[in-house]
Amino acid sequence: MNDCIFCKIVKGEIPCHKIYEDENFLAFLDISPVSLGHTLLIPKTHFRWVYDVPNSGELWQVAQKIAISLKDSKLNPDFISFLTVGNEVPHAHIHIIPRTLNDTVQPILQSIPHLKPTEDQFLDITNQIKNLIK
Repeated sequence: MNDCIFCKIVKGEIPCHKIYEDENFLAFLDISPVSLGHTLLIPKTHFRWVYDVPNSGELWQVAQKIAISLKDSKLNPDFISFLTVGNEVPHAHIHIIPRTLNDTVQPILQSIPHLKPTEDQFLDITNQIKNLIK
């Protein structure tokens, strides 16, 4: 995609602080981090959503490798969060975020209004999804 900022980073048209690269994936530090070491992992080929990436298992294996490296680094986080919202840049990506127990990062699910489905709605949705899983 010509106007995709992540595709431009892959092509070397925009610089980044690269921490990992292989044939299929690239990881670099987020330029607007919520914590030190906040990393973005992307497929080198343009896909809109993480679930569109054909080798998404490999993507998550790389995410795990980076998370373990962050955990073992001098940053010394208590844990690592993964975030795949995808609204910010229209290119599949995983945020890998080193966290501490007392950091200021707010739980994202607390910031979103929650629904209160009825039991019938739960059953209907359960059946719809279950029947479509291959």
